[in-house]
Amino acid sequence: MLKSLSSSLILRGILAVIVGVVAVAWPQVTVFALVVVFAVYAFVAAGLEAMRAFGSDSGGPTIGHLLLGLIDVGAGIVALAWPGLTALALTLIVATWAVVGGVTEFALGFRAHERAGTRAYFILGGLLYVAFGAVIFARPDMGAITLALLFGLFNLVWGTWMLVEGLELRHTRTTLHSLVPEAEVKAA
Repeated sequence: MLKSLSSSLILRGILAVIVGVVAVAWPQVTVFALVVVFAVYAFVAAGLEAMRAFGSDSGGPTIGHLLLGLIDVGAGIVALAWPGLTALALTLIVATWAVVGGVTEFALGFRAHERAGTRAYFILGGLLYVAFGAVIFARPDMGAITLALLFGLFNLVWGTWMLVEGLELRHTRTTLHSLVPEAEVKAA
């Protein structure tokens, strides 16, 4: 399990750093890509709702699924017709996500069974999340480009943190395996 978790942390860290570099290097492309991805998601969701509607045996769920599909189509059209408004809405969603995630991570830093260094990482990471969300909430008029740059910097820091944690966990696993013979691990 430790190997899988460390590999997951390392892979997620690498991906976050790559996303961070792309977002900082091309913030306009990042914002436009986010709006387009949202629109594609809305259209795919509409298609899935239509499939559910016509796969239903009764009329009640059919109408509900078709209405949800129409709402999804509307969201996709709005996203493509007014990308600025969509970027603002997505900006506020990201700000909310950052604050809620930061408060959660900050609270996780006070768990008693974690090492002091790990708790410090959780607390620092939580504070960074909250600060990121607060800056976006305080100045949504600064635009989505600023969000893309902040998002990129955030991913660089967060990705580096995940890489460090993954490598530390991998080192801990190696140390444990060198201390405990393989036969004892399989017997347990």
